[in-house]
This record gives sequence, structure tokens and C-alpha cells, in this order.
Amino acid sequence: MEYSIFMVLNADKISQQCLPKHVAIIMDGNGRWAQAKNKPRVYGHKKGVDAVRQSVQFCAKLGVQSLTLFAFSSENWRRPDDEVSTLMELFLFVLSKEVKKLHKNNVKLTIIGDLSRFSDTLRKKVDAAHQLTVDNTGLQLNIAANYGGRWDIANAAKQLGKQVAAGELDPNDITEEHLASQMSMQDQVEPDLLIRTGGDLRISNFLLWQVAYAELYFTDTLWPDFNEAAFADAIACYVARERRFGCTGEQIKQLLAET
Repeated sequence: MEYSIFMVLNADKISQQCLPKHVAIIMDGNGRWAQAKNKPRVYGHKKGVDAVRQSVQFCAKLGVQSLTLFAFSSENWRRPDDEVSTLMELFLFVLSKEVKKLHKNNVKLTIIGDLSRFSDTLRKKVDAAHQLTVDNTGLQLNIAANYGGRWDIANAAKQLGKQVAAGELDPNDITEEHLASQMSMQDQVEPDLLIRTGGDLRISNFLLWQVAYAELYFTDTLWPDFNEAAFADAIACYVARERRFGCTGEQIKQLLAET
């Protein structure tokens, strides 16, 4: 059965409770997209920024609470030096150019990950972006940069270890909730939907703790081509899976039948 963008965006038919509150995306395929056009890989990364803009706009329009994008993994440092350098420059450029637009549209921006390897200039830009948008109440946009799921879990364990060493926490009392409270995005709902573009069928050390119960959606579409229609297909697939969070399976069948 085909699910169109109109089925997803028809607010009168699809209850907000049926839609994901938090969407996470592994943005894969920039380099291959560029190579297919006989362009350098960095060209694909630059075009990928347009797909980021469309995704932010789409989530804001749909009423999604949080959007988390995997921009640069802790493993990406292994890429060629010139590509890493270009990615850092692009990240700095986008922060400088886009943050005011995000702020104007009431988007709150958070960068998650280990920022210690970034330059002082980039870290200052990150801090400035946080401060500018911290009080915004619209879409929560999380950018994962130098991020790894294993790093996140290890860092959370380290924080609990400090509490134990200080006598503030008994190790026998440690629960999943304690660990979760020290993870990235601990103040947000966990992702309902994880999307990966580019055709690969893995999560690549992304949000290992947070996506424990997320629905997974894989598409062959390369990231620069991931437009509103492609995003709508992912959302429609999520709705049609009959998750029992917020809506019953019968409710979803009825909603789709009436559309």
C-alpha cells in the first residue's frame, strides 16, 4: 500500500499522538551522491545541508518535538584529512549562517558529543548557538558531532562513578534511571523513530541507549535527495506499523481507512 504525504500531513485524520515525538536520523550517502555526479565528496556534504534545512522545516510543520541528526561520528576522524577538515569548516560555516534563522523560527539547538577535539573557534560558536536559542520553545534540534553511543554510555558511567567516589551514591542502588539521567538528551523523550538514509542496514554506534525501543526505518535514498516526500514516507511507515504507544492498532487502521 502506498502512503502519500497527504495522508501524513492531514492533521484532522492522523492524531498528533500517533506521530513520533522524537525522530533521529543517520544522514548517510553524501559522498556517494557526489561521486555519482563526478563531484568531490565534499560537494555532497555541502548539498546535504539543504536536506537538513528541509528536515528541520518538515519536523516543525508536523509538530515533532525533537529531531536528532548524526552529523559527525567519533569514527569519522578516520576519514582522509582533507575531508575531515572540510567537514569542520562546513560545520563552522553552518553554525555561523543558520543559527539566527533557527532562532527566528523558535528552534532550540543543542550539540551533543565530545567537543574536546574541536577547535576553540568552533567550541565558541557552539556555546554561542546554545546561548542564543536556549529559551526557544519550538522544535528541539540536536546535532550529534564527534558523538558515539559507546562514548555516551561510558561517559554516563563515569559520572555515576564520580558520585560513588564522593559518597553521594551507593553502587548497589544504581538503576537504569540513574544511568539514563547522565546520558545525552536526558531531558527529552527517547527517539520513537530512527531513520537511516543511504541503504546501509546498521545504526553505526548512534544513540545505542536511547533507541532501545525506537522503530527503525532504512531507505536507499541518499541524504542529499532526502526531501519532504521521502521524510513523509518514513513517517507514514512509522504510523502504519501499529505501535501501541498513544494509539491502538484499530485506531490507526480506522484513521488510514478514512483518509
